[in-house]
Amino acid sequence: MKQFIPDSVSKHDNVYDVLKERGFIEQSTNEEEVRKLLQNEKVKFYIGFDPTADCLHVGHFMQVIIMMYMQKFGHTPVVLLGGGTGMVGDPSGRTDMRQLMDVETIDYNCAQFKKLFERFIEFDDEWKYEGNGGVYEPGHQNKEPEPGKAVSVNNGEWIRPLNWIEFVREIGSKFNVNTMLRSEAFKQRMERESGLTFFEFSYMLMQSYDFMVMARDFEVKIQFGGDDQWSNIIGGVDLTRKSIQKEVYGMTFSLLTTSEGKKMGKTQKGALWLDADRVSPYEFFQYWRNVGDADVNKCLRMLTFLPMEEVDRLSALEGAEINKAKEILAFEITKLVHGEEEATKALEASRQAFGAGGAGAAAADIPTTEMAGADFDGEGKGLVSLLAELKLAESNGDARRTIEQGGVSLNGEKVTDARMNITEANFQDGVLLIQKGKKKFHKIVIK
Repeated sequence: MKQFIPDSVSKHDNVYDVLKERGFIEQSTNEEEVRKLLQNEKVKFYIGFDPTADCLHVGHFMQVIIMMYMQKFGHTPVVLLGGGTGMVGDPSGRTDMRQLMDVETIDYNCAQFKKLFERFIEFDDEWKYEGNGGVYEPGHQNKEPEPGKAVSVNNGEWIRPLNWIEFVREIGSKFNVNTMLRSEAFKQRMERESGLTFFEFSYMLMQSYDFMVMARDFEVKIQFGGDDQWSNIIGGVDLTRKSIQKEVYGMTFSLLTTSEGKKMGKTQKGALWLDADRVSPYEFFQYWRNVGDADVNKCLRMLTFLPMEEVDRLSALEGAEINKAKEILAFEITKLVHGEEEATKALEASRQAFGAGGAGAAAADIPTTEMAGADFDGEGKGLVSLLAELKLAESNGDARRTIEQGGVSLNGEKVTDARMNITEANFQDGVLLIQKGKKKFHKIVIK
C-alpha cells in the first residue's frame, strides 16, 4: 500500500474525526450515523470524476487527499469515472452548458485520469464490475476488493446501455420536479436568461442512479463530493432508499477557496494542473509559496499531512516569518504531487529567485521559453510586447506601466524605459532572465 500519510497525522482513530479536525467536512446526511459507520465498519465509498479534461487539477486533488485518508483508515475507495455522466456534464456551479465531448474523447480522458490516480492510490486491478444490461439487469463485482486497495469503475458501463423509456419509468418516476427545481444546482441557472436545458436537467437522475447501482451491486455505502454536489448526493440517497430499500449516506467537503471566497488553483495560464508537462514543478511550487497569509492555515490543514500541532505552529507565525510556513506548505504539496526530488529542485530554485542576486534564479526550474535568435536581430523585439507574449503582463498597457514603475529587471538590472527593444546584446550566454516584481521570473533561451 502506498504510504503518503504518516501515523502521526492525527491522534484520532476514526477517519471521520480526522476529516473533521482538518476542516474538510461541510455537510452529512446523518452525522452521528456516518461517524458510527466509519468507526465500526470498513466501508466502500465513492467519489465521482467527470472527464472534462485529460488531466487532473488541484480541485480534484482535494478529493484524492480525502480518498487517501479513507484508505489509510481501512476503507475502500471506489473511483467512479464518468464515462456516462460525462456525456451530459454536471450543471452544478455552471453559468452555461458544458461543451459536449464525443465518446472517444471521454474514454481517452477517463484513461488519463486513472493513470494519475495510480500515482496516489493503490488499486486492485483484478477487481471488475460486470454484467449490467440496463435498469432491469443488475451487474455485480467479480470479487471483493483486496483489503487496503481501491477499485475503479466507469459509469458508462450502466448508463450507456440504458433504454430511455425504461430509465424514466423506473428512475424518473421517483423524482419530484418541484423538489429538483429548488436545488441550488438548478436555481442559479433558472434565474439566468439562458436557462437550463432538459438535457442537463437529467444529470441529477444519472448521478443518483450511479449511487443506487453501486449500492445494489457491490455494497457502496457512502458518496463524497464537494459542497456543490449536495443536491445530487441527496438525490442518490433518496433514490436508493425508494428503489432498493437500502440506507446509504452522503457527505460533502469544503471547496478549496481563498479567504475572500474565490476558488484556488487558478493561474494566469488557467487551471493549476497536476501534470508536470502542463504546469512545471517550479510553477506549481511558486503558486503555493505565494498564497495569501490568511490562506496558509487552510492549505496546510487540507493539502499536507503535517500533524495539526505543526499546522497550528506554522499558521501562528507572523510578519516575514509567515514566509517560512509558505515555503514548507509549497514543499509539502509539491512533494506529494511531483515527488521529493522535484520539490527539492523547486525549493532551491525559489530560494535563489528570492535571494539577493536575481540572476541566480536562472539556475533551476524557472519557467523557460525557447525563442529563435532571429527574433532579436536588428532592432530586436519590444520589451512591452515580449512581457505580454510571455504572460508576465495582462496587456501591452499593463506591461508599459509595470516597466515605468520599476517593476521589471533583466538579468538582475532594473529597466524603466518602456520603449526598450530586446536584442541579442541583452542576453548573457544566450540566456535572458526577466524578473517582474519580487516573485515572478521567466527565462528566455536562444535556440
